[in-house]
Amino acid sequence: MYEPSAKDVMMLRNKTGLPMMACKAALIEATGDLEKAEDGLRKQLKGKMESRMDRAAGEGRIAITITKDAASIVEFRAETDFTAKNESFVAAAQKMADDIVKSSTVGPVAATPAVNTLVEDIKISTSENCSYARGTRLAAGPGESFGLYIHHDGKIGVLIKASGSIPAETLKQIGMHVTAAVPRPQGITANDIPAAIVEKERKFRIDQAMESGKPKEIAEKMVEGGMKKFFAEIALMEQPFVVDPTKTVKEIVGSGGKVLQFIRWQVGEQI
Repeated sequence: MYEPSAKDVMMLRNKTGLPMMACKAALIEATGDLEKAEDGLRKQLKGKMESRMDRAAGEGRIAITITKDAASIVEFRAETDFTAKNESFVAAAQKMADDIVKSSTVGPVAATPAVNTLVEDIKISTSENCSYARGTRLAAGPGESFGLYIHHDGKIGVLIKASGSIPAETLKQIGMHVTAAVPRPQGITANDIPAAIVEKERKFRIDQAMESGKPKEIAEKMVEGGMKKFFAEIALMEQPFVVDPTKTVKEIVGSGGKVLQFIRWQVGEQI
């Protein structure tokens, strides 16, 4: 019977992340053909993984890649926090972002063949239901740049697109602000707040004013005053800067730059 060398077993182990005995058995069956042994392991384990697809993948990692011309943000999910913190999983998430940023799409990006291969590799090596949850790519125009902030555990990531002269460290701090601010910013300025959020808040304040029994003119002023305060609380530029609460984010950005867009993703928030 064919007996694989320790070197070949280790090589297959490093490629698949599977136990040594499983790699040895696959090599014996493939009579030493590494590629055939790897394919055999994939086929063997794919059936096992498909039977686990109903298990929720609520853990994971956000990864971001920025270049001079574009930026990408992706969410890669796993079943357990243990796997999400694994070096191979973290590296795979970053490779996904690297691959997405090379595409020509602007906006949401479906998984590419390279990303799908990474997903399958991690599924096999971890025996968990891992998945590419979502990805987005932004493009930079003339005078535009990107900044990023990844929370230390990788579960929250913020991508910032800006124009003008805003230092990279300031963009990172703005990303940190978007991560930590309470309440969470819902738009860059009051004009960027989603209409559904504005309508819901205005209706709440109108109902409050009507219940107070105040005259119509006073009630209307109460609503408008309350809405101004509401916009100041949730518009990014108006919020007190978390790094220095004596200043607003607008003051930190200054007149020489402008925040054009921010994306804040948290693992599992779409489940």
